[in-house]
Amino acid sequence: QVQLVESGGGLVQPGGSLRLSCEASGFTFSNYGMSWYRQAPGNERELVVGITRAGSSIIYANSVAGRFTGSRNNAKNLVYLQMNSLKPEDTAVYYCKVTMAVGGRATDYWGQGTQVTVSS
Repeated sequence: QVQLVESGGGLVQPGGSLRLSCEASGFTFSNYGMSWYRQAPGNERELVVGITRAGSSIIYANSVAGRFTGSRNNAKNLVYLQMNSLKPEDTAVYYCKVTMAVGGRATDYWGQGTQVTVSS
């Protein structure tokens, strides 16, 4: 079955960096685009980064452009989120997601999330 497992979250001071990883299994990873989302308390889940199958095209939310970098390693079934110049407003649970057709319907699969806290 499809599994996504995020790691790399933690507590970091403002201006610091973290690198999140998401390990995928149960599907042909290189056939699917991958996304990172985040959800802060009281907020809706929002798209942070979207990465195409080959990693050749990446879209960023305006709030993270220039600070965050998405990438993937199709040989290792891993997708990454490098986060630099972190701000307190980046505090959230970060999730990776894949969308695939199941029974003719688009189905989202999510990881369990990893907490990122930016605080001094």
